[in-house]
Amino acid sequence: MSQLRIESDFLRYLLAQGCTPGGRLPSLNEISNEIGISVGKLREQLEVARVLGLIEASPRRGIHYTGYDFLPAVRQSLMFGLNLDRHLFDSYSALRGHLEIAFWDEAVVRLTEDDRQRLGQLVAGAWAKLQHGRIQIPHAEHRAFHMTIFSRLDNLFVTDLLEAYWDAYEAVDLNTYADYRYLTAVWRYHEQIADAITAGNFATAKQLHLDHMSLLGSRGVPFDSDPLPAGRLLPTQASP
Repeated sequence: MSQLRIESDFLRYLLAQGCTPGGRLPSLNEISNEIGISVGKLREQLEVARVLGLIEASPRRGIHYTGYDFLPAVRQSLMFGLNLDRHLFDSYSALRGHLEIAFWDEAVVRLTEDDRQRLGQLVAGAWAKLQHGRIQIPHAEHRAFHMTIFSRLDNLFVTDLLEAYWDAYEAVDLNTYADYRYLTAVWRYHEQIADAITAGNFATAKQLHLDHMSLLGSRGVPFDSDPLPAGRLLPTQASP
């Protein structure tokens, strides 16, 4: 297969090696001699490959190809954008919402019985945190709930774009503060969604999902405001 618009000598070299995950590559000097570029230039290209998640390099283990992963490139670009303008999160959130709806039908029919049980367990775990004497924000459960629904999709671009959303969600601190009424409303929806999926009522679950996704925009937590307005927001608390 021809190599399409790959400008990096090192990336072309990786492709020529067959890209076997876990495969160890020769030393920098050997690669430099083989592809005809300086070690300095090769190091630059090697760093790009590392940031893209394609290789791991260490003095002891050498250079290894780790396999193709879309997420590192998406995450790096997204985090850079959010550092320029945190309100870009709204645009990415809209993209995530459309992706989840577009792939909902394909995703839910692939869920196993274990997956359905996991959704119920995540809901139970979230309620336990919210009803605890020291209220905790169930962010890990929130992320896992959504990603479980789409975990069986055979499309790494979709799942990695969704994973990047949750990284961005954490980066702009939406996992840290939330109105208690918002949290309880979210988890009531999640509980109903999990029940509908378990019962095989996928259309009902999809509509509930659509309804619940409008909640994020109603949170009213501006990025440039004091994160603790009088008595409305609850801080994350560590598990006891």
